[in-house]
Amino acid sequence: MIDLHLIGIGTGNPDHLTGEARRAITQADLILVPHKPGKSDLADLRTRIIAEVCDDALIALFDMPVRDDTLPYLTRVDAWHDEIARIWAATMAAHPEAQKIALLVWGDPSLYDSTLRIAARLDPAPRLHVVAGITSIQALTAAHAIPLNTLNAPVTISTGRRLRDHGWPDGCETLVVMLDADCTFQSLDGDGFDIWWGAYLGMPEQILEAGRLSDASVRIIARRAEARAAHGWIMDTYLLRRCA
Repeated sequence: MIDLHLIGIGTGNPDHLTGEARRAITQADLILVPHKPGKSDLADLRTRIIAEVCDDALIALFDMPVRDDTLPYLTRVDAWHDEIARIWAATMAAHPEAQKIALLVWGDPSLYDSTLRIAARLDPAPRLHVVAGITSIQALTAAHAIPLNTLNAPVTISTGRRLRDHGWPDGCETLVVMLDADCTFQSLDGDGFDIWWGAYLGMPEQILEAGRLSDASVRIIARRAEARAAHGWIMDTYLLRRCA
């Protein structure tokens, strides 16, 4: 049976790797690295992280399929995951000698990441091992030196799509928004919220903005557009909190 190690690697900073992650990388017979068209920086980051840990790792690059945007959202994501699983299986089959296989996952495999759902599609099923990683949420609050929650209060973690479609969640004081390419915070009352935003968290390219939403939103939108144009990709997240 194949042992498949899903390794949380934080937000691209090699210092985010835990000792467990380093051991899993070192012991892997094969490491799968996805390549996205126009986003070679992400594959390069993974291979650089691997090289810092192990200089003789066997790496197999595979091309990520493109989602069919003509389909409804959940349908196209489901079909996309099916195709990724088929590519994983074909890549692993091309290396039959590899029994310990690893995938490096941004942040942590359990939080707003579909690697575990894709792995569940593999047949025969591998034996799964998950290595926890630093999430973008932890990197964001650390970069801004703020606590995630207020005293004795809960936190809601959601997406830009849900904020757009359903508005501010009922009873929510602190909202962390992930996967928001449209800067959906623009739909909120800018005077009623504070925002802490970050992109390329933990990386040399890291950029941060914070303040009252009415003031900070313009700066965030401009800096986000500039950074995406410069790098060809962007990973960002933000925390919103109702003003006291």
